[in-house]
Amino acid sequence: MRLDRYLFFIRLVKSRTLAQGLIEAGNVRIDGKRAAKASEEVRAGTVIALPLYGRVRVLRVLALPNRRGPAIEARTCYEELGETTDSANVSQQGASD
Repeated sequence: MRLDRYLFFIRLVKSRTLAQGLIEAGNVRIDGKRAAKASEEVRAGTVIALPLYGRVRVLRVLALPNRRGPAIEARTCYEELGETTDSANVSQQGASD
């Protein structure tokens, strides 16, 4: 499945055009390598890293969706890797007390 289509189907971006712009700007990585084109192939097990809404999101592809469905259905197609910055700050503050 195309990278731009995958990002649109799992509801990370509102349109394929926005996904294509993000990819062409050089901000998206697939398995550690910069994605050169929006048509890069995504398969189950692929790791995608991209900046969204002020933070870097790292995702592992679990399944390829057939459509842009509801958010609950979309979340079953990927898993978040790593901690968010908010939870990391909370755990660091608790450790220093």
